[in-house]
Parts: sequence; C-alpha cells; structure tokens
Amino acid sequence: MEHISTTTLIVTLIIMVLVSAFFSGSETGMMTLNRYRLRHKAKQGNRAALRVEQLLRKPDRLISLVLIGNNLVNIMASAIATIVGMRLYGNLGVAIATGILTFVILVFAEVLPKTIAALYPEKVAYPFSVLLKPLQILMMPLVWLLNIITRALMRLIGIRIDNAMPTSLNKDELRTLVNESRSQMSRRHQDMLLSVLDLEKINVDDIMIPRNEIVGIDINDEWKAIARQLTHSPHGRIVLYRESLDDAIGMLRLREAYRLMTEKNEFNKETMLRAADEIYFIPEGTPLSTQLVKFQRNKKKVGLVVNEYGDIQGLVTVEDILEEIVGDFTTSMSPTLAEEVHPQKDGSVIIEGTASVRELNKAFSWTLPEEEARTVNGMLLEAIEDIPAVGTQVHLSQYLIEILDVQDNMIKQVRIIPVSSLSPAHSSAAQKSQP
Repeated sequence: MEHISTTTLIVTLIIMVLVSAFFSGSETGMMTLNRYRLRHKAKQGNRAALRVEQLLRKPDRLISLVLIGNNLVNIMASAIATIVGMRLYGNLGVAIATGILTFVILVFAEVLPKTIAALYPEKVAYPFSVLLKPLQILMMPLVWLLNIITRALMRLIGIRIDNAMPTSLNKDELRTLVNESRSQMSRRHQDMLLSVLDLEKINVDDIMIPRNEIVGIDINDEWKAIARQLTHSPHGRIVLYRESLDDAIGMLRLREAYRLMTEKNEFNKETMLRAADEIYFIPEGTPLSTQLVKFQRNKKKVGLVVNEYGDIQGLVTVEDILEEIVGDFTTSMSPTLAEEVHPQKDGSVIIEGTASVRELNKAFSWTLPEEEARTVNGMLLEAIEDIPAVGTQVHLSQYLIEILDVQDNMIKQVRIIPVSSLSPAHSSAAQKSQP
C-alpha cells in the first residue's frame, strides 16, 4: 500500500468505520423489531416488511452475514489505521492508531448505531434490508460454511436449533401485552380482552345461579297456581319439574308459553309440557371458555349444572358468560355487586352474604380465599365450620370480618375491614378474635 496516499487511506478508514456502523446497526435493528407488528405489516403487503421478514426467517444466516461483514471491515480498518499511524508517527503511531481506532469504533461503529437502532428499529431495519438482501446472496458460500461449523459445535454441546425459543405468546405474556396497551385502546376494551383470557380460569360453578335461587314450576301443582307463576315470572325461562328440582323434565320458554296462550283456546299442562325444551345439562367445573363453545355448538342458551351424582347444583345461561366479558347487563334480575356492597367512611365495607367472593376480589383488589366457596356466606361457613352468632369477628387472611346478620342458618350481612386500615389497638384485638 506504499503507493496509496495517506489521505486516501484516511478516507478509506472513515468508510470502513461507516460500514462497520451499518452492520452493527443492522444487527440490533433486525433483532429488536416487534415481530408481531412486522408480521402485520407484511400481511398488508408492505414491501420492506416482507423483505425483512424473509431475512428473519433464517436468523442464523442473518447473524452470520452481519458478523462476517462487521469483523472483516474492522480487521481491514485496523490494518489501514496501523499503516496511517506508522506513516505519521513511526513506531509510536501503532499504539496511537490502536487507541484512537478503538475509541472511534466503540463510539461511532458500536454504541451510537446500536443505540439508534434499538430506539428506532423499523427506521433502521427497513432501509438497511435493501443492502442486506443482496449481500446475503453474494456472501452465501461463506455464510453457509460458517453456519455448518457453528451447528456442528452446537450439537457437540447439546444445543439444537429445533429447541429454540418459540415466537408465539403464551396467555400470561398476552395478558401483559394487553395490560401495557392502555395508550392504544380504551380501558373498557382492555378489560374485555383480559376477561376473555380469564374465561379458562373461571368455571360454571363460579357464575351459576345456585340451586336455591332457581325459579321452577312443579307440574304436580294445581293449574291455577302454575298459570299464576307463568304470568308473574320475571325470567325468560322456567324449569319444569316433578316434586323435586332433581326430577327436572323440561325448560319452558315464557315467550312460547305466551304465544300458546294467545293462539290456543285451551292451554293446559299437556300443551305446556309439549312446548318445553329438553334440558341441557352441564358438568360442574366446566371452564367458561369451554362452555361458551358448547352453547354455540349445541345451539343452547341455558343449562343446569350437575355434580358427579347427577344432582342439580345451579343454572347457567349464555348471558351469564357474556357478562363475565362485557359486564353486567341492565336486564339482569340478580343483584349487582354495587347493590350488595356498601363502603363506609371508616374504610370498612358492609357486604351481603350472597355477594361473590371473586367479584369482590376483582373490584377491591382483595385476596379473600375463593377456592372452596363462591359467596361470602360460603367462605365464612367454610372457615368457621359452624353457624356463627351475630357479632362474631373472624380474622381471615388480611381482613377482619364482623358478622352483622344471620338468618335461616345463613350469614346475611358482614362488615369487612382490611387489617392495613386498622389502628394498632384494633388490630391487636382482631388477632385475639380468631376462631
């Protein structure tokens, strides 16, 4: 290189540093791209996204290309810098050139381009892919050889490319993604998406109307009593049974019953039984996501939940499942959580015994135990293992619970006070009142 001028070598060295910055920025930009946004743009026909997606299908080839190019350029830059240093400063110039080149490469060919690429991956990766694509074809033999050697070494240490990290998201990762998308969607839509993800964690036992609240008609009653129940029922469907709810024989749609009343002069038990639909039974413990699909597949809107012995435990409708996603409907006849919960000025909350423990935990970010019982009444009876007297205080988990009303062997109303909101003296007294 003695015939090449020093100025030309310096210009070439600057170009080498820029090329090194190109490879460094390409590597970071490509690897930090949002793969799901890239896939979305590629499906929309974005040519740059399609080109980048094609490069990322073989990440080992892309990384090999970038590393080969980067290392070749850095080695050439080091050689040129050594020559320039020796021409300018003699033997001392080698050390000077090494120090200056190391600083320049670290700042301008590594830290700066990689930082910019990490902050703006799409703005870097999309235009840089225009050069990377032909470079990959040009250097394919060298890239292929390097990949063969790398894969052989990986097999020797027990690493297989087939076991690489999957690009798909699991449910927990998807939940985190939805939680962090508040700037992209409304809170209501965000809550709906999270509720859909929660359907697998909730089963029909958690949302069913319990057996003692199911409205039914005993067909062995007198016809006048049956007709009165039909005309005064607030529900759209009524269970027909003989003597006991466990002997259910059909599900009557009131709209169909009203139609028969107006169209036929004689509407009696036989006509009513013929108009009733066959009962659809649901095994207890069925996840809501599964049951929603079964309702759609079987073209049903309501079902009776039964245990392993065939005893009826409750009733579930399509509307109950949809309410878990979109919230309570105004047409619901059941009391809402707002009607069962009464916050007090002292930080305590007066709650009806029929309130859902799961809904309380969700509304107040509490951690009341909900594995064994669905309602506050069931949770306390499970914890106390007895019918408590009015005034009984229970220290359950992180909460002080005071029994306010007990009727018909059921806890009707309680006061819940989070322990964190208690005064030290009150908290000490609460500890002594544990059952």
